[in-house]
Amino acid sequence: MQVTIVATHLLGTGHLARALTLGRAFVAAGNAVTVISGGKPVPHFDSTGLTLVQLPPLQSNGTDFSTLLTDTGEIASEAYLVARQSALVDHVAQQKPDVLITELFPFGRRILKAEFQALLETADGLPSRPLVLSSIRDILAPPSKPAKVAFADQLVNHFYDAVLVHSDPEVVPLDTSWPVSDMLRTKLRYTGFVAPQAPDVNAPRHNEILVSAGGGAVGDTVFEAACDAATLDAARLWRFLVGGDDARRAHWANRAPANVTVEGPRPDFRNLLVGATASVSMCGYNTALDVLQTGVRAVFVPFDDGGEVEQGLRADALTTLPAVSVLRQTDLSGPTLADAINKLMQQDRRDPRTTGMDGASASVDIVRSLFAEASHAD
Repeated sequence: MQVTIVATHLLGTGHLARALTLGRAFVAAGNAVTVISGGKPVPHFDSTGLTLVQLPPLQSNGTDFSTLLTDTGEIASEAYLVARQSALVDHVAQQKPDVLITELFPFGRRILKAEFQALLETADGLPSRPLVLSSIRDILAPPSKPAKVAFADQLVNHFYDAVLVHSDPEVVPLDTSWPVSDMLRTKLRYTGFVAPQAPDVNAPRHNEILVSAGGGAVGDTVFEAACDAATLDAARLWRFLVGGDDARRAHWANRAPANVTVEGPRPDFRNLLVGATASVSMCGYNTALDVLQTGVRAVFVPFDDGGEVEQGLRADALTTLPAVSVLRQTDLSGPTLADAINKLMQQDRRDPRTTGMDGASASVDIVRSLFAEASHAD
């Protein structure tokens, strides 16, 4: 099969990370895969074996998802958006994929509905219509208006063959965050969690507190509190993995005390987690799975700016596990973070989770079955 996955990350990078993990699973099963990314490039992400197509990139204005910026921080013009849409539609029209997967849309990315709807209409009009699927994480941003639910239902009913839900319904059913209509329920296919290949559980221990909070300004509150906590806890070694540009890393290197090492994101991040004394991070989908798969003690600081609740819901679900602590941003400070870590040190590490993490390969099996059914129907 020729599989095309379309994803646009606007704030963090988790959406692209999950799309690439899914893409690599299709490649491993012998399929040709193209991932079309509409967010800012993330050079350290692994795109081995697949084709990565970069659209003119967009980002949100912080948590203001109604304002789209170019990668240079300028407001995206109508011409810029039209160029993106044309590049996306032209690529799919020429490639004629067997399977088309839209990441998050139509349950999110409504600000980009013009280009996604143009994509869906193009796919619908191809001589051989592809199998069309939506790919969504365990918890969505709960809709603020009934119209958003109606919009998603309308598009799913008209264009989509199924919705891949990358969760375990016994752990986090979609109903936790999204009203599931009778029509939508018939289209849901739960895959389990989409996690990368398990890290090396025998990775060397380095006895550091590992702090990671992405490449945007939303992580600054975490790094600020971690600097203060490291000052209070000078006997421990800390390592900050700071995304963004060199200037941002230089800022935190100058701000941090002597027991902190500051560097950029690393491809061996998950092995570093295995060896860490504890992790401090937000609670995005991919980060939560990294913590589960490594068994590292973890302090989660769920992102809740702009009324965001997704990470908070996920963090609440994880607090039932041992060696997991949650600090809300309103409670976050150097002393509260240092105290949370000290309490974690009194608990044993969890065993790495090995079950329910093969959602990528399960997605491949589900898509193959749906494609065979559709081909047989034709």
